[in-house]
Amino acid sequence: MLTIAARSGSAAAMKVVHVAVAVIENTSGEILISKRLDHLHMGGFWEFPGGKVEENETVLQALQREIREEVALDIHTAQPLLQIPFQYPEKRVLLDVWHVKNFSGVAQSCEGQQILWAPRQALSAYQFPPANRAILTALQLPDQLLITGNFSNTDECILRTKNAIEQSGLRAVMLRAHHLDAMEYKTLAVAMAQLCQQHSVKFLLNTDAESFIEQADGLHLTAQRLLACTERPVSAHKLFGASCHNEAEVQHAVAVGADYITLSPVLPTASHSDASPLGWEGLASLLPDCFLPVFALGGLNADHLPQAKSLGLLGIACISAWW
Repeated sequence: MLTIAARSGSAAAMKVVHVAVAVIENTSGEILISKRLDHLHMGGFWEFPGGKVEENETVLQALQREIREEVALDIHTAQPLLQIPFQYPEKRVLLDVWHVKNFSGVAQSCEGQQILWAPRQALSAYQFPPANRAILTALQLPDQLLITGNFSNTDECILRTKNAIEQSGLRAVMLRAHHLDAMEYKTLAVAMAQLCQQHSVKFLLNTDAESFIEQADGLHLTAQRLLACTERPVSAHKLFGASCHNEAEVQHAVAVGADYITLSPVLPTASHSDASPLGWEGLASLLPDCFLPVFALGGLNADHLPQAKSLGLLGIACISAWW
């Protein structure tokens, strides 16, 4: 994973508290959460268990130690989910969040805190610290997102999407079709929503707020629409994402309450041949003050997922690789 110094960027002079966080999921799909004791920072809020990474300790070692001490579980393996840099008024933290399914033992409170297994879909009913908001979003999205490419008619778009879902195991699709008028787009969106629902796939619409349909799981704005946006354009129970390419767009996405962003183009891409690629280092330079889940986009394929994960990103978004 990227080092704290690399992710702390503009706040390099401020001490960063590196925290290992475990999203522990049991075989029933429930997530283990615990309630912070009242006398602690953010006391009374629910959280995902974890704790500070000690000197000369890997994140996985910190997770194993903290989870054993807090809830008496033994973590055997874990997968990186995302990293979240967050600035509280009194301190700056880097949450290093890992997804844990391979563990043993029976969860119990070892430090007097309340714990419970909550259904994933019920997590929004609990009050979490602000820095945990990105984790809740990440649990709604997979780490690979298909963005639809060129197509000549509705049937072709649906067929290509269906093939990508079934052949590549994709669990999230964004409908991008700027060549369609509003009525054509809505008609296609309804058909695509039905397809995605049948396959239990998250469905996002890359369009304006006026063309959004309730059957979709979220709205995604282009950078131009994002910068014209002054407040969250959809309700809190829908996902809100945006396309970003520079620091100003990232900051605006944060300011208007986006749940996630795409950052592009990372590598040269045929769809935006005139755009200067960020490169992985350029992308990383935009992350220090962005506490939102990020999908890397542009010239990527599934082989680039480990690179994205190493930077603390949620995952990758692709067009041509799966289209």
